[in-house]
This record gives sequence, structure tokens and C-alpha cells, in this order.
Amino acid sequence: MRKRMMTLAVALAAAGVSVVTVAPSSVAQAGTARASAVGPSTAPLPSRIAVHFDLANGQMPENIAMGPDGTAYVTFAAARQVAAVTPSGATRILATLPAPADGGVNTPVLGFALTTGIVRMADGTLYVLYASGDAATTGLYRLRPGRVPQRVAALPAAGLPNGLAFDAVARRFYVTDSVLGTISTVPLRGGHAEVWSSASELASTGFLGANGIKVRPDAIWATNLDQGTLLRIPLRHSRPGPVRVVATGLVGIDDFAFVGAGDHQVVAALNGPNTLVSIDAAGRSRTLMSGADGLQNPTSVAVWGRTLYVLSAAYTTGADPNLALATLPRR
Repeated sequence: MRKRMMTLAVALAAAGVSVVTVAPSSVAQAGTARASAVGPSTAPLPSRIAVHFDLANGQMPENIAMGPDGTAYVTFAAARQVAAVTPSGATRILATLPAPADGGVNTPVLGFALTTGIVRMADGTLYVLYASGDAATTGLYRLRPGRVPQRVAALPAAGLPNGLAFDAVARRFYVTDSVLGTISTVPLRGGHAEVWSSASELASTGFLGANGIKVRPDAIWATNLDQGTLLRIPLRHSRPGPVRVVATGLVGIDDFAFVGAGDHQVVAALNGPNTLVSIDAAGRSRTLMSGADGLQNPTSVAVWGRTLYVLSAAYTTGADPNLALATLPRR
């Protein structure tokens, strides 16, 4: 596990993403110091660390989907696992994705197989992305309650499928590939993946490009970690319109979520800087949480009522992967 983290730290540094590999107390100070680089701080959100995960067993939480009862469904990247975390904090492993024959050493950029994006359907079925560098196992998997995971769509082994979102109207998934710099679609029933956009705004500049993704009624939104951008791509009869850069300067941006029904406020995880930020309609960002609040390379965020669920993977800090809960102010 230490070797995997060192490999990732080197890759992050090469990509120009700030890397912290010091003691937890120093990590908190570093996260606070970087907050001013993102934007003016807000009053701290009331927050707490709700769950501590097992770093030694690869429990680096990468992505999250919420159930109606407040259960968080998460992917543990390095463990190749899917887990359910109950509102009381109990963690149950639901499935482990198959190890590739080479152990995952040929996974692009990272050098280890990992579970990434996750979507939960109304009937409890989970869909999960898996990047292994292996043509026989890389792809989109379906996990029905009480069943074993089944691959429903193959994805390029030379890429790194990362973000996953579902369009209930079109009945298809959108998948970002952080290495190939693309967004692809996969029908709900599974089958062939089709590249939907390969716009330059999705490209990597050396590490990871297109990352988080969300579906809105009239557009697809995505992030680019290397370029530090939040993007909006209009839906024009299911085809992509011109990409609009909504916000810039978001170093190490990973996944994100919308607050409320509109597109006026986004909350986003900035992985390397150890911060959670809000982004308004004008593209201005403000720090909501930092390393001082216990963030350890935050990877994703979900909104459930007035509660923010924030996952930290500790990819480079090497300390305390966790789930933090924060309370949004009343509107």
C-alpha cells in the first residue's frame, strides 16, 4: 500500500498538484494555509469526522452515491471494493472487483487497479466503474443487491474510467476517462460504449484530465483535474454543444455536487489542496472546509438534505481516510 501511495504522490507532484506527506497536524495547517489561494473563506461549516476507514487494507474512498435512508455507498479505490456506510457509521463490504492477471501494474498513470465512479438506482442496484489496465476486466459493472458484480460494458484498458453519472431521461450513463480525456456513453442495459465528447477541455496535461461528472436537464457538467476547471457542455438533441468553462483556478479539482435544484451553487473537492469549496454561478469559489477540519485529499462530495458527505482518500497525506459530515446553512 505504501508503494501505491508513493507512486501516486510522485505522479501528483509531476502534474503540479500540491502534495502533502507529513504528520496529520501539519496536514491540517497546510490545508488551512492553502485556503486563501482558492478564494475568500466563509464561516466554517459545522462538521465532524463520522467514519475512519482502514488505510492499511486499501480503504481509500473514491466516490459516493446516497441511498434514501442516508446510507452512503462508496468505492474503496485501492481495495477494489464497493461498500455501504450506514448513518450510524457501520461499514459493510458489498463486493470486491476481480483482480487483473497482472495485479493491476499496467493501470495507466497510477499502476494499481481501482474502483472509481458509482451510481445508485432507485431499486438499490449499483453501477460501478473499474480501471485495471486489463481489457478483460476494465469497464462498467452492475451490482444487484445480494448478487456478485457483473461487467455490463467493456471500457478501454488504455484509459482510466473515473466519473460516472446517469441520465434517467435518455437511460444512459456518462463516463469520464481521465487519461484519454473523453466522455463516453453506455446504455442502461449495457453494451457498447460510445465516445460522446473528446473536446480539448477534457484533456489531461500530464496526469488526469476529465474527472467528476453530473447530468443536469440541459447539460453535462464535468471537472478537469489537470486544468483546474469546472465545465458545462450543453445537451443538443443528446449531442454535445460547445464546452463552456464555468470556473478556473481550481487546483486538483476532483468530484463535485450541486446544492439545490438549479445550477447556481456547486460544492467541489480539491484533492491536493485538501479543501472543499463552493462555486457560484459567476465561477467564484470560496473555501468551506480544509485540512483543519480533517480533510485528507478529499475526492468526492454528496448532498443529502442539508448534510454534505465528504470523502477523503488520503492518497498522498497517508493519514486517516475518512467520511466527514458538514451541515449546510438554511437558505
